[in-house]
Amino acid sequence: MGNSQEVLIKSQTERASVSTPSRRRSSFPIDYSELAIFKDVSPLEWEDWHWQIKNSIHSKDQLSQIIQLTPQEQEGIRRSKGRLAVSIPPYWSTLMDPEDAQCVIRRQAVPSDEEFKISPHEMVDPCAEDRDSAAPGLVHRYPDRVLLLATEQCAMYCRHCTRRRMVGEKDHKPFDLKKSLDYIRSNRKVRDVLISGGDPFMLEDEKLEEILQQVREISHVEFLRIGTRIPVTLPQRITENLARILKKYGPIWISLHFNHPREITKRVRQAIEMLADYGIPLGSQTVLLKGINDKPYIMRKLMHELLKIRVRPYYIYQCDPVKGTAHFRTPVATGINIIEKLRGHTSGYAVPTYVVDAPGGGGKIPVSPNYLLSQDKGKYILRNYKGKMYTYIE
Repeated sequence: MGNSQEVLIKSQTERASVSTPSRRRSSFPIDYSELAIFKDVSPLEWEDWHWQIKNSIHSKDQLSQIIQLTPQEQEGIRRSKGRLAVSIPPYWSTLMDPEDAQCVIRRQAVPSDEEFKISPHEMVDPCAEDRDSAAPGLVHRYPDRVLLLATEQCAMYCRHCTRRRMVGEKDHKPFDLKKSLDYIRSNRKVRDVLISGGDPFMLEDEKLEEILQQVREISHVEFLRIGTRIPVTLPQRITENLARILKKYGPIWISLHFNHPREITKRVRQAIEMLADYGIPLGSQTVLLKGINDKPYIMRKLMHELLKIRVRPYYIYQCDPVKGTAHFRTPVATGINIIEKLRGHTSGYAVPTYVVDAPGGGGKIPVSPNYLLSQDKGKYILRNYKGKMYTYIE
């Protein structure tokens, strides 16, 4: 065990040994020992990511010991079976407001009956990944890059998940890693591989290393990425052994998924700090979600907090029109307005690209405020972030 984990567990042991008076749960995260369902859990167990996965929350009875479930949530839980069933790591449950059903952390994890109100134009596979599948678990849409799906499992099943058609499905047809790797080897145009899922960090270290090693052995693969939300939903998974593996096969770029400033807890900072200290480049992809991060001041706060932990804001995604997510989607104008309120008003590093992943497999299309007002014979009329107009002549 690394020194950083030993210090962390020691501090938790000391905190758990002190009898703390009951307090209002307006402060988050809640100390897990204050929740009756976890009162007998030791700090060593709490810091074990395998324990976290084994003790994930799946039922209404478990959730009712942590939060006051609304009728809408109870119905959502009852109907969420198979794909994208309830799965919440104990760690994440300590971030949820037990009394407020509109809690930004809670809404991302607890099903609602709104998921079963299907709106027009919603699709099972809005990004047409199945259509562009070159092998079971391999999506090849862009000329020089592929998406390699390593698992259909996640630590937490986010309620806005784009891949809800497959994520969490125990009977899902297994991905064929051999066929995927053979395809990459045979296509020399592929220089960029994104390993995603599900979440690749759900794999044991040995299995993940096996995949990384095989991809790295392909001579024409120049750029290797991992898409993961686990450092956010289950930071205990980020161990020194995992960080060493990532460094060994680096450079590996990690695409994280942060949606709200409250997700950046002290424990998450420790996990991200470990990755950054091992020299792993980090970026964040954020999904624009109604009632969660659709206000410019919230998104600006998130971007600032990300930079403070050495994570570069990369994308803001318009929530895909996947079936059952209408209650999360905002108008595209909301995303444009957020970019308008960021660009010029804060550091350039804090301004991600707002994209719509075009339904039907059109790929990511950047959408931004209109700064080019007109052009004619080399004369360009531009506006700046304050709305003032300027002329540029070629």
